[in-house]
Amino acid sequence: MSQDSPPVRRLADWDHDRLGRLAADHGTPLYVVDLDRVARNYERFASAFPDAHVMYAAKAHTGRAVLETLLETGADIECAAAGELQRAVQAGADPSTLQYTAVNPPDADLDYAVELAGENPGLTITGGARDTFDRLEERGYDGRVAVRINPGIGTGHHEKVATGKDAKFGIPYEQVPEVAEDVADRFDLVGIHAHAGSGVLHDDLDDHCRAIGKVAEMGRTVETGVTPLDFVDFGGGFGVPYREDEAPLEMDVVGEKVRDAVGGLDAQIKLEPGRYVVADAELILSEVNTVKEAPAATVVGVDASLATLIRPAMFGSYHPIRNVTAPDREAEPVSVGGPCCTSADVFCTDRPIARPEREDLLAIGNAGAYGYELANQFHSQPRPAEVAIEGDESRVVRERETLADVTRMER
Repeated sequence: MSQDSPPVRRLADWDHDRLGRLAADHGTPLYVVDLDRVARNYERFASAFPDAHVMYAAKAHTGRAVLETLLETGADIECAAAGELQRAVQAGADPSTLQYTAVNPPDADLDYAVELAGENPGLTITGGARDTFDRLEERGYDGRVAVRINPGIGTGHHEKVATGKDAKFGIPYEQVPEVAEDVADRFDLVGIHAHAGSGVLHDDLDDHCRAIGKVAEMGRTVETGVTPLDFVDFGGGFGVPYREDEAPLEMDVVGEKVRDAVGGLDAQIKLEPGRYVVADAELILSEVNTVKEAPAATVVGVDASLATLIRPAMFGSYHPIRNVTAPDREAEPVSVGGPCCTSADVFCTDRPIARPEREDLLAIGNAGAYGYELANQFHSQPRPAEVAIEGDESRVVRERETLADVTRMER
């Protein structure tokens, strides 16, 4: 890949003067997404798997600008909820290319998916429970389906995302041949699907490939004993380094290991990167409003909060933080937190950062995956604006909410 598309983009790689101008023009807290980086990340991943069908997992970031960029780059879209199906269609996706991976789907979600598939028979509905297939049949559906399986191996950065061993996700491995035979009698069974976990880096790669090997073996079992398959979908889960001392994935190595784990399959391989595509393409800008010297810590208060980015509170996640205003000041250990009345509203504790002062601008990195997606209105905080940059241009792609937006649905 080109020099301007390194395997990971660190906070120091962003144009600090430009970030300062964006904050001055649009206020803080502010999400900033680099659409060029989104496209390059997808292209780098796809180039490591030239024989696979690479789909973008929309749940990582469903912003319309991101979806449109990926569609223009040649990606298809995998959706885990009916709302994601709708957003993909609104962004310009051909519904016949979409894949809907249902997880305990509400009735309204199944209704919409069945209706959309009836008009676009190329759409594939993936079910991870016998009940889901029964409910599809009750709706008169007999089209394309895939069976989601549980490989019994979970990988990734946190137990809450280790989906491969969580009973919530997929048909238990030993039951898959029987379920596949039943499903093939009632529908057009075209694929096997699995997802082992999220945030996989090199230390997790061997376990991840063991899960891939189990899924591939089940794919061969179904192909031999039940029906030919169009695809075997190994999901996503490939991570990016959030910590500055973590190395990025070497995608050539990843591609080789995955191919070795898959072995021989008549069906096409599918992969669904999400985090890998968008995580380092977005950051949050936040202004310092308080600096408090306390006996146990120097506390730096900012206007972003767990309502802006909940991952540190939810997963204990590390996000890099940089003083954009004065990156060369002497670093000192500080704790950075937001305005929410809970001890969970902290982005870091005793972390060395170039000494923040009031009105300094801080950047919180790797916010593209499950950042805005999990933003909320806790403490009646309106959600922030989001600005997209593309080349030398920038534009607002999500308006900043107001209190009227927060209360609009109340009666």
